[in-house]
Amino acid sequence: MPDAGPGHDGDGGQRRPEDHADSAGVAHPAGHGTARPVREYHKSRGDRAGDAIFSLLARAGIGPAHLLTTRGRRTGRPRTTPVILVVHDQQRWLVAPYGAVPWVLNARAAGQVRLRRGRDRRDYTLRQLPAAQAGSILQHYLRIAPATRPYFQASKDSPVGDFIAEADRHPVFELIPISEASAGDSAKPSRP
Repeated sequence: MPDAGPGHDGDGGQRRPEDHADSAGVAHPAGHGTARPVREYHKSRGDRAGDAIFSLLARAGIGPAHLLTTRGRRTGRPRTTPVILVVHDQQRWLVAPYGAVPWVLNARAAGQVRLRRGRDRRDYTLRQLPAAQAGSILQHYLRIAPATRPYFQASKDSPVGDFIAEADRHPVFELIPISEASAGDSAKPSRP
């Protein structure tokens, strides 16, 4: 789908101002030090090429990327984008390093997503974490996905408090397998 520009959400709808990440040059939310300039996300040709490469690798099960599929909140059509998860023990978190981009809005509206990596496909429900819980996940994410650093005011070496302070601009979702979400249900991960 061709990019309709920064004022459109990729699902046919107009984006609201509150859907955008804070613009560059804002004072540091924790109130100390000078603010690091933060880039606002606009999908470029390079981003699209990178997404295509990550998508191919995820389909093959190579590398850290997964394919995230959401239902368009207005169209109902499936929307797929490559993502990198934070995984610790058996828990998985989905991080939105670019703010409330279309997949975030679609995932919030649907309440569930599908992740694919290689032949493995699983459906999950989502729970958005409060800022206090999201801080340590964001800090870890910045270390495993260094290409997203320009979109954060906190650096990879910043204390967790700095990540908590900007967690409202970078939603973090706990991924709960559908079979766990429907406790006692005999549902299994779907494999279309």
